[in-house]
Amino acid sequence: MSDGGLDDLFGAAEGRYRTEEPAEPVTRRRSLAITVVGNAVIIGLAAVVIVAGLRMLGLSISLLLLLALLTGLRLLIHAVSVVAPPPTPRLRSRIGSDAGPGEDALRAAVRRWERNLDRAHSDPDLYTRNVLPVLAELTDERLRLRHGITRATDPRRARELLGDDLWSALSQPGRRALKARDVETYLDTMERL
Repeated sequence: MSDGGLDDLFGAAEGRYRTEEPAEPVTRRRSLAITVVGNAVIIGLAAVVIVAGLRMLGLSISLLLLLALLTGLRLLIHAVSVVAPPPTPRLRSRIGSDAGPGEDALRAAVRRWERNLDRAHSDPDLYTRNVLPVLAELTDERLRLRHGITRATDPRRARELLGDDLWSALSQPGRRALKARDVETYLDTMERL
């Protein structure tokens, strides 16, 4: 059963999203000897190419210095690959799955809320269960951010800021049908906070 919070508004309620783990390639651990020999071959080939290139230009470099630089570079590359973060999992939404190609999950969530609001016109219980708690949570968050209070911490000041209509709609919801102009008035009041 949903409490109609912000998680429902943005579609992050439990069970709405599942993570899709990236396919991990099957890797077999190589032995230490094979790893060392492979790195030595890479460093040797790189040294041969660099020395040949420098000789073509008429330049020279100490082979010991070049091998030390290439070994340090290879160790640095290995260290960076070891501490690299794992790839981020992709979120796959059931809400977004009904969206057509080129349509994102946000658009699908907005459409879902439009349907909820349309149905709330004729179903006061749906309004009380889904729409009103979200409006209350958004109102408390707006009051907290702008004035440092919530409806519970300072009801007198919150009532002054919200006005009697919005205050009574949030504190005594009743079972009356939703009117679009009332919600629009409530949202305008919340935006002015």
